[in-house]
Amino acid sequence: MSRLLVCAPLRLEARAVRRGLAGVTEGGGEVRRTGMGARNSARQADRLRTEDFGMLAVAGTGGGLAAGLRPGDLVVGSAVSGPDGLVTCPAAPLLAGELRRAGLRVQTGQIATVPRIVHGAGRQQLARDGALAADLESALLLTAAAGRPAVVLRAVSDTAQQPLLSPRALTSGAAALRSLALAAPALASWAAAGGSRRVLLAGPRSFCAGVERAIEIVERALGQTDKPVYVRKQIVHNSRVVAGLEQRGAVFVDELGEVPDGSRVVFSAHGVSPAVRAEAAVRGLDAIDATCPLVAKVHAEARRFAAEGYLVVLIGHAGHEEVEGTLGEAPGSMALAQSTADVAALQPADPGKVAYLMQTTLSAEEAGEILDALLERFPAARGPGSDDICYATTNRQLAVRAIAAESDLVLVAGSANSSNSRRLVETAERTGTPAYLIDDVGDIELSWLAGASVIGITAGASAPPAMVSEIVAALAGLGPVELSERVIATESIRFGLPKEVRQI
Repeated sequence: MSRLLVCAPLRLEARAVRRGLAGVTEGGGEVRRTGMGARNSARQADRLRTEDFGMLAVAGTGGGLAAGLRPGDLVVGSAVSGPDGLVTCPAAPLLAGELRRAGLRVQTGQIATVPRIVHGAGRQQLARDGALAADLESALLLTAAAGRPAVVLRAVSDTAQQPLLSPRALTSGAAALRSLALAAPALASWAAAGGSRRVLLAGPRSFCAGVERAIEIVERALGQTDKPVYVRKQIVHNSRVVAGLEQRGAVFVDELGEVPDGSRVVFSAHGVSPAVRAEAAVRGLDAIDATCPLVAKVHAEARRFAAEGYLVVLIGHAGHEEVEGTLGEAPGSMALAQSTADVAALQPADPGKVAYLMQTTLSAEEAGEILDALLERFPAARGPGSDDICYATTNRQLAVRAIAAESDLVLVAGSANSSNSRRLVETAERTGTPAYLIDDVGDIELSWLAGASVIGITAGASAPPAMVSEIVAALAGLGPVELSERVIATESIRFGLPKEVRQI
């Protein structure tokens, strides 16, 4: 834990923060009133620079610049502009996430420190420059941190629609002070999470070859036409990837019925059943198949075993798109096994003609338990020619197991609907290490980090590499980080693109 110093320019602001910190012991600290404006802030910063504190927070009210902000909203500064340029605050997403979980309205972005209160055109220009809020002190007070972790929190007291001199100024100011008080415990949590730590990166992590291929297919398809490109289901199970492709023009749909006749449609990396392909052909859709080649391999195995008269048992999770597509390859000859109980309930017409396949994103431990039960009941059961669980899934599970053994906690970057990401959490937890799935840096709860001196980080095969960099940067905003990597395998596999997008 690092001692927290909160700089609040005005007496009312300092009182609001103290009220919010009352009774907070862990991470609690001193609130210092620093005075309004540049001169007072610069003088106080000079004094504070040599004081013995561990973490600095600047907290007060400010003018809201961005559309949609209203009195009482909070702005956490990811960067603060001032007379000496732009200062970044890398821990801003962590604090903002804590505030959101407390039920407060908060935005993260740039705060502009200005020499005087701005009105009208001045506000508009600051907003055009990218600032969400303006104040008179933050950039100057931040210099007191002198390399120590720092954050800036401003509660909106006025907006362009409700300026300082409006009849509602008192009401708006009171709303801002209430928000400051409510936000103060999050500042204490931020301080409690502070300190130096080691960060272990699992290798490999993030995108696999199948995911890279699927994303490139959509990108190339978008580059070939000005018309909409539809994608059936999420191309990969990651919200950031999907949002990025949507911004570039991709239209994601749940079913082909949402795609206009004759349009171009991409099938996701998880694969589709023959029935979906047939529907696309009947409706004249220009279909591009982004199914991962390793999933396509499982589909081919399902067709082969079914054609040879086997009951094909698919070990996987009901409702997952890959499972639905695989089951659709031979619906009259397949059964899904999600547990050993499902294995016990199987009634094959010929117990000597049982085969098994696996969802590619399962954990080896989970699949192995079900497979053991299947082979115990049907010793002659046939399996695939090579392991169905994909190399990337296996490698990432081995890598996360390696870092979990050394870590106080593990953070797994990935979306909640990503099977391979959830399996990474489970793999880490099996070592006895707490593990959490996060879709965004703001999902990290500060209480997880308090007292954690070694943090392991990995990312699911569908999670962008940038997420890992963002997590590391946010942790560095809490104190010095010693970064190292544990590499258990080097991946060099690349998959070719379908003919429809090889040339753009």
